[in-house]
Amino acid sequence: MTTSEDAADIRPRRRNMRAPEREQAILNEAIRFFAEHGFEGQTRELAKRMGITHSAIYRHFPSKEALIERVYQHVYLSRWQASWAPLIADRSRPLETRLTQFYLDYVARVFDHDWVRIFVFSGLRAVDITGRYLDIVRREIIEPACLELRAELGLPGAAEQPLTERETEMFWGLHGRIFYIAIRRYVYQTPTPHRLDDIVADAVRGFFIGARQMAPDLVRRED
Repeated sequence: MTTSEDAADIRPRRRNMRAPEREQAILNEAIRFFAEHGFEGQTRELAKRMGITHSAIYRHFPSKEALIERVYQHVYLSRWQASWAPLIADRSRPLETRLTQFYLDYVARVFDHDWVRIFVFSGLRAVDITGRYLDIVRREIIEPACLELRAELGLPGAAEQPLTERETEMFWGLHGRIFYIAIRRYVYQTPTPHRLDDIVADAVRGFFIGARQMAPDLVRRED
């Protein structure tokens, strides 16, 4: 016997959506839903918004946590470029040039309404998206950039002297300065420059003016 909930679940099937298409449709709507409401938003409300039953979501995603994991993979991991880490390590060009290119590419891929808002909501609600993603940034960008700056300035490598917190914080400061434009645009919803190429280049250039002067002191061993 077909229940009213089962009947409601059948209705979207009239669009001849195959299971992978339905799963992608749920994922796409979940991304928009979490970007608007944060992770306190309930999957029951998501189902109502889509015009499907609550149980239909769990046929494709066994739990809300599994759905959030797919959001992380789709929104964050899919946009991370494997070419970025080799770019930072490419000593055929000055580090300033490399970082400028990285941040221009980064802005083009992550300055997105849903990306930024989900990232912020994740940090506020202790959903393990922000921490995992920032660990990738640290591992593939921040710490390698610290070592590349040392190499460019003829300072000791990590084998001789481990990275210091002051060094990594200096690069996190650059990262945060650029990303804050996205926070202003998509969270605070205040005006930001439409074209960011010059803004990014200026941020990196200003960073290096100070970094070249400060780095020797940041690396200096404290007895």
